[in-house]
Amino acid sequence: MNRYPLWKYLLIVIAVVFGVMYTVPNLFGSSPAVQIASIKATVHADTALLGQVEQALKAAGIASQGIALETAGVNPAIRVRLADTDTQARAQKLLDTTLNPDHSDPAYVVADNLLPRTPEWLQRLHALPMYLGLDLRGGVHFLLQVDLDEAVNKRLQTTESDLRSLLRDKDVHHAGIQRSGDRLEIRFRDLAGRSQAMGVIHDSNADLALKEGGTEADPLILATLTPTALAAVQDNALKQNITTLKKRINELAVSEPVVQQQGTDRVVVELPGIQDTARAKNIIGRTATLEARLVDVSAEGQAATSGAAPVPFGSERFTVGRGVPVVLKKDVIFNGSQLEGANATFDDKQQAAVSITLNDAAGRIMLQTTRENLKKPMAVVLFERGRGEVLTVATIQGEFGSKFQITGQSNAQTANDLALLLRAGALAAPMQIIEERQIGPSLGAANIEAGLRATAFGFGAIAVFMIAYYAIFGVVSVISLALNLLLLVGILSLLQATLTLPGIAAIAFTLGMAIDANVLINERIREELRKGAAPQQAIAQGYERAFATILDSNVTTLVAGIFLFMLGSGPVRGFAVVHCLGILTSIFSAVFVSRGLVNLIYGSRRKLQSVAIGQIWRPAASGG
Repeated sequence: MNRYPLWKYLLIVIAVVFGVMYTVPNLFGSSPAVQIASIKATVHADTALLGQVEQALKAAGIASQGIALETAGVNPAIRVRLADTDTQARAQKLLDTTLNPDHSDPAYVVADNLLPRTPEWLQRLHALPMYLGLDLRGGVHFLLQVDLDEAVNKRLQTTESDLRSLLRDKDVHHAGIQRSGDRLEIRFRDLAGRSQAMGVIHDSNADLALKEGGTEADPLILATLTPTALAAVQDNALKQNITTLKKRINELAVSEPVVQQQGTDRVVVELPGIQDTARAKNIIGRTATLEARLVDVSAEGQAATSGAAPVPFGSERFTVGRGVPVVLKKDVIFNGSQLEGANATFDDKQQAAVSITLNDAAGRIMLQTTRENLKKPMAVVLFERGRGEVLTVATIQGEFGSKFQITGQSNAQTANDLALLLRAGALAAPMQIIEERQIGPSLGAANIEAGLRATAFGFGAIAVFMIAYYAIFGVVSVISLALNLLLLVGILSLLQATLTLPGIAAIAFTLGMAIDANVLINERIREELRKGAAPQQAIAQGYERAFATILDSNVTTLVAGIFLFMLGSGPVRGFAVVHCLGILTSIFSAVFVSRGLVNLIYGSRRKLQSVAIGQIWRPAASGG
């Protein structure tokens, strides 16, 4: 007799429950929503903001279907679920105007979103619908402008500091270094000092073009970046920004994102199937770079802090957070590009802090700066969207180099957010989103419906043929094929994969592969019956002998799919992923589930005379 042990039937039941649980969310659809998230490191969505949102919607007479504060993840956000897209547009415009009265310095991003209608208990089990790709559902498109002039400016600032250190270390006296447009002017008291400096700078800085200038009484060295160095700075800045964007997009778990250069100073970012547009815009749009500067403690600097006097030359005025003003020197001790690590931690007083690790070059400058400025205040400035906010001002209590802490964080969440933003990578140059739009389905709703209809019709045609040709065994094959489809969609939903048109093609291809395995099994059983084997024996031998053939054919196809994934890109890789997963589910359903169903129908019959597997053609007996 052919019987399965109980644990195998339990495994089949578990597979069915899994498939149904993780496939069903794709049937609920999505509802329009508005999401509010902070775009500043010093501002966060909280219960106070939640109350403000509720009050604004109530005053405008806009009814919501639920408002929630989502605190999980990197950046807390408020999500407002709405009835339709018209209400969504009204709510988005209202909240953007209410929460960002100064659009030149917005504190929050208010973006359209789509939230799944999946029941809460399924969401807690991470049973969520698959994302749809650009060709099926659309996505978000960003065009970002990279400020390459600022990249050159930062390079000149770094070069200025390096030249000061170099001349000091080589004991070369000079009368000051200052910027003049895109060049550096180094003054000397005599011609001998200038000649000595020319040799020292030339030997240490191949990227600088040096030219003597001034007069005998006021000799100068004019230093500019060579054309090759200038082009390299701009090119490296663009490439570093693209790399940083890719790291940040990884936080969004987007499948097959597009991040590519457009022209000489622009970057295109396309996020297919993305639902959380507010978080995407927040992470991508944040152009956070970190700088450390000394506070200007001179009388002029202190007067400028209160606004009673102009800011002294060589200094800038900032605010601590969004409030207290402070005047800082323009000389940068270190910047974000020299950052090697950032982690949330606690200081000696068990207050939230961020632990910073710098590279060796920045560590040496930091050590020298702290040694020369003991008991003087130093500030850490975070630049976002071209605006600088002082995160903390602390008095230098002792010498330190590559490792130190940024203290004064309000809570652990603030420290975590800042550490994550800094870890994601420093931007070599500021970027600004100059174009943002939703991308509609490139194939159109009619083509999408046609593709799904073709898959359904194909499944129906296969089902009719199998039942007509193999009778009860055909019904078993169709049931196992349906479970195969259920498992495949369930796994893709669990992985939160992005479904594209090539993915649908891979699903249809998987159905063909799966039914081919069932045909092999059924024909093997027929062959055993033609040889005169008893029905129970024919079933057992048919499955056992077909398994080796099924395994060989699927393994070779799996190898092809793996190479498609390794060597392909974009839609080809998407096809390969669905194809490889489909092969695994096909083997399970065609062999394991199919035999379990056959054993359930015929396995307990001791005197089985025949099986319903269609017409068994036997060769005619030869005449004597």
